[in-house]
Amino acid sequence: MVAMKTLVTGGAGFIGSAVVRQLLARGREVRVMLSPREPDDNVRGLEVELIRADVLDRDAVTRAVAGCDVVYHLAAIYSLWLPDESLIYRVNVEGTKHVLAAALRAGVRKVVHTSSIAAVGVAADGELADEQFRFNHWAGGNAYMRSKYLSDLDAQRFAADGLPLVIVCPGFPFGERDRGPTPTGRFIVEALARRVPGYTSGGFCAVDVDDVAACHVLAEDRGRVGERYIAGGHNVTYKEFFATVTRVAALPPLRRRIPDAAVLGLAWLSEARARRGGPPPRITTKAARYALSTVWYDSSKARRELGMPLTDLDTTIAKAVRWFRTAA
Repeated sequence: MVAMKTLVTGGAGFIGSAVVRQLLARGREVRVMLSPREPDDNVRGLEVELIRADVLDRDAVTRAVAGCDVVYHLAAIYSLWLPDESLIYRVNVEGTKHVLAAALRAGVRKVVHTSSIAAVGVAADGELADEQFRFNHWAGGNAYMRSKYLSDLDAQRFAADGLPLVIVCPGFPFGERDRGPTPTGRFIVEALARRVPGYTSGGFCAVDVDDVAACHVLAEDRGRVGERYIAGGHNVTYKEFFATVTRVAALPPLRRRIPDAAVLGLAWLSEARARRGGPPPRITTKAARYALSTVWYDSSKARRELGMPLTDLDTTIAKAVRWFRTAA
């Protein structure tokens, strides 16, 4: 009998490569699907099968799924701004449909779909949103947030149509191999470069990337079909987060709070320059408004039902700081 494989789309990405490593540690045969020109640095040297396929190419996706009994779908564009934002929708929404449709046709045993807390919605400042929270951020959301909400709906529909699928909604992940870096990792990159003049109001849900990967693997084993699980960790204010980063990285603390109006003004100017052909904005106005909110999440369901681990924030930040310093 031919051994079946586990497909990980986006398996060379930040979260995806962490999932691949946890699957390999369990003795799984892993096929990593990369986009045609995507670097393979994060999985180079690992005992995996590499296959290049564009998620927008149905036939290529079908070939990638063939012979696999489990599919982890992580391939997505995580960007706060692109000159042509339609690409975000095509990859994150239409690409997801292609992967899930191929998995349904192939009769795979389980699918773990990576969504996002962006697909959950935004509770009132300081309150916790859980998996049942109704999405309420269409008007304020950027293309990434909207695309993740739409692909989350598609995943739920596929589960209702018989695909044995579980959804994982990661918080803001930190850790090793954030090669982009992602918009999340850029928090630390900017702090290490001493380009963060102060902290802002608001807060977010930080989580160790290895804990997010563990949540994915546990979701395959224990997750209930059609259910969503928030893979969160620590609900922190930006003041608390940057205090941790500067302490762990042995940097001077940030003592100044940047006024909300200044953050929004910088975002507006940054976007205006980008629209005139300048560099991509460091922050957009929609991302700034989101960042100035206290956006916290309840991840107790993932810990209770799946056994998702919780790494302390100091350890997580130390791993990220060490990686960014040595990878630069």
